[in-house]
Amino acid sequence: MYQEEKTFIIRFTLEASFPDDYTGDEDERNWLHQWEARIKPQLLKSIFESLRRHEGWASHIRNRGVAPADEIEIVVAKDFSRPLPFSLK
Repeated sequence: MYQEEKTFIIRFTLEASFPDDYTGDEDERNWLHQWEARIKPQLLKSIFESLRRHEGWASHIRNRGVAPADEIEIVVAKDFSRPLPFSLK
């Protein structure tokens, strides 16, 4: 089967700023835990909810060996090898 591919990147850089007298261990990287536990899961849920609204497109997460804390690849695919379903739209 012939397949074409295009990569599109949305990159998030997480930053946290602290006062000059901060020693680095006081919050135990709580800001990063908030991202991993609340923000990132909700963001991914919203992305997949949006993608599901587009008929004929399928999406899934692909793991290329990078830790999910560092990278999440979402594959969005359209299969033209199958006949289109009958529709009265």
